[in-house]
Amino acid sequence: MLSSFERVLFIREVPIFKELREEFLVRLASVMDELAFPSHHTIFTQGQEGRSLYIVVSGKVRVHIESQELVQLEQGACFGEMSLFDAEPRSASVTTLAPSECLILTQQQLYEAIEETPGIAVNIIRLLSRRIRELNQKMNAMQSSIGAPPPPTRLYKPAQLR
Repeated sequence: MLSSFERVLFIREVPIFKELREEFLVRLASVMDELAFPSHHTIFTQGQEGRSLYIVVSGKVRVHIESQELVQLEQGACFGEMSLFDAEPRSASVTTLAPSECLILTQQQLYEAIEETPGIAVNIIRLLSRRIRELNQKMNAMQSSIGAPPPPTRLYKPAQLR
């Protein structure tokens, strides 16, 4: 488990928190919980309701949909961020690959943080955009590797666009 000082030093290096003021980081670090998970533990499953973001402090986790692995995440990486903004069920499952410790930021804690420092919302939007791009690239690579034809393209004549 991290001391208060170590927690502030750690979250200062997490990409979504990098641009935040020191006094805000101190407050944020003080409200986050830290949980330890054994190896091969399911932190949450696809379809489950979620209202918290996790940050890997140590260990390694696997983000997957059924048996299809999307990504492996290590120290400083975040997951579960989509559930902070919508009421939709989790889009994937997360399982530890090694004993892992995570900091947890709840939806309520995040909303209070955004009210005080709106820049955190921009950082999370950047993170979500990057993840969408990575998944699109992975899907395109998978389609290419199995020889699947690209999605159909419609050709329109100028007269049809009116």
